[in-house]
Amino acid sequence: MGYYKYLRQTWQTLPDEILRQRLIQWRREPSILRVEGPTRLDRAHALGYKAKQGFVIVRARIGKGTSKREKPAGGRKPTKTGMYAMTPGQNLQHIAEMRVASAFPNLEVLNSYYVAEDGRDIWYEIILVDPNHPCIKADPKLNWICEPANRSRVFRGLTSAGKAHRMLRGKGKGFERRNKPEKR
Repeated sequence: MGYYKYLRQTWQTLPDEILRQRLIQWRREPSILRVEGPTRLDRAHALGYKAKQGFVIVRARIGKGTSKREKPAGGRKPTKTGMYAMTPGQNLQHIAEMRVASAFPNLEVLNSYYVAEDGRDIWYEIILVDPNHPCIKADPKLNWICEPANRSRVFRGLTSAGKAHRMLRGKGKGFERRNKPEKR
């Protein structure tokens, strides 16, 4: 087995005590925090991360579940108040990517991956790339992100999480509609 396969197995069998200590520390940190390196090196590498200048890793915390709204004043049926089950229109990973992209406007989101979750929050690590860095411009596998057509790609749903919520992959509703055979 290769090195990254051992890393993946280690991540899958991570002791509960280590994960618990990490979450205790992460809850005290800000919701968007730049970190030195990826927590899951195997996953980051699979998504395009390289340990070179121009790459930035950011850990983002986002609240899980639906949001409960304030109770409106005035008389109306309780079912019409719109207080419960206000589900977001996008998946949480894509929302986390967009928040990080807003916090780091000079960087582009390359991809992101799941790190941990508890009963209230979920953490993702987002891989950001500096399109103006000379190391990125010189890399033939990465300099596509320097083109003007790829600016603000996360806000147009062009990352992996963005495509997933737009149902452009997998066997979701949008996938079946596009590939349905014609009736004769």
